[in-house]
Amino acid sequence: MDGKHMQIGEVAARTELSLRTIRHYEETGLVIPSARSQGGFRLYTETDVARLMVIRRMKPLGFTLEQMRDLLAATDRLDSGDALDADEREALLERVRTYERAAAEQVEKLRVQLARAEDFATTLGARLEQNAPTARTRTPRAE
Repeated sequence: MDGKHMQIGEVAARTELSLRTIRHYEETGLVIPSARSQGGFRLYTETDVARLMVIRRMKPLGFTLEQMRDLLAATDRLDSGDALDADEREALLERVRTYERAAAEQVEKLRVQLARAEDFATTLGARLEQNAPTARTRTPRAE
């Protein structure tokens, strides 16, 4: 195996995805290993890792597998090096722009949720501090 290919364990470590998740994405057709070793192990390239990173970034924003597949198909076509006529190129770019706008909207929603969560945590911390037992001073015992 040359330096251009990685086994699934290395890809999992680099992408912070589980082996199971990577296999699931393979089963759904989102990512296909670029090669197989003689022993049948999945082998991935940097391009495969980049594809998995796109998927990983889309997931927390609520994109469906079908939306991931659609965006990847559009970017694959744009990146293919094939000659595209102006209309097809513009249509593909508009699909990508649509996902970019949707991602920006989701990021803003997440920012609002995060701000609310931080306020909540701060409120709880203040309440705990307010009700924490104070250090008692020892009173001498009457003997």
